[in-house]
Amino acid sequence: MTGVTAVLSLALVVLAARGGWFGPDVGRGDGFCEAAHPGWVRQPANTWSNLGFVLAGLAVAWHASRPGRLGGALGAHPGLATAFAVLVVLLGPGSMAMHATQTDVGGHLDLLSMFLLSGFAVAHGVMRWLRRGPGTLASVFVVTVGIGMAGHFRGGDVPVLGHLGNAVFAVELWVAIGLEVALWRRGRRGDGPAQDLRFGIGSVATLALAFAIWTTGMRDHPWCRPEALLQQHAVWHALDALAAYLLYRHYAAEGRPTAA
Repeated sequence: MTGVTAVLSLALVVLAARGGWFGPDVGRGDGFCEAAHPGWVRQPANTWSNLGFVLAGLAVAWHASRPGRLGGALGAHPGLATAFAVLVVLLGPGSMAMHATQTDVGGHLDLLSMFLLSGFAVAHGVMRWLRRGPGTLASVFVVTVGIGMAGHFRGGDVPVLGHLGNAVFAVELWVAIGLEVALWRRGRRGDGPAQDLRFGIGSVATLALAFAIWTTGMRDHPWCRPEALLQQHAVWHALDALAAYLLYRHYAAEGRPTAA
């Protein structure tokens, strides 16, 4: 399923970008440093670096397919690992849609793909905290994604983060991190499965490094080199893909004596 999602979503984004299906270039994402190029891929480095998410999602699916590697909630409900792998894959085409076309539709798909991941992280944490099943995860997921997209469409400038959609995404990530810390503390008390935080800490540390680099990849930053082949925002994508994979490994290690 993950592989099919990767192939179909990438094919659709390429066809849409080449065919102009998303509408006119309105400069969405032009606040990032990379200069817009002629042709159907406006920001090449920021576009193709999103293939890292596709590779990360496929790596999640490969790891989850091996017997005995899933602990905790993922072990009880293996379909959740597949769902997470699919959402990680979709981050790639979603972000590519914006950076390749700089259209409004591309911008919406970019934020939606982000909220799909943060929504899962929050919902997975809530499900485990409440000791409920996938039905609870699905309900919280829909609400969390809806809140994110509502913030995105409301818009408005936010210091450092740029606009309200990014700020809501950041808040949802912090909520997810808080839930993982709470679950770790409960596990330490023996009131729940043990949490191996090594991968979780690695994921948060990677994300923090990625964000620090993200702040230098803006058009008005002194380190901006619009024509450079390597762009800070492209590095942000690559590190975020690694952070997403490490988050999955954190989930998979739940309740296991050592990280799998």
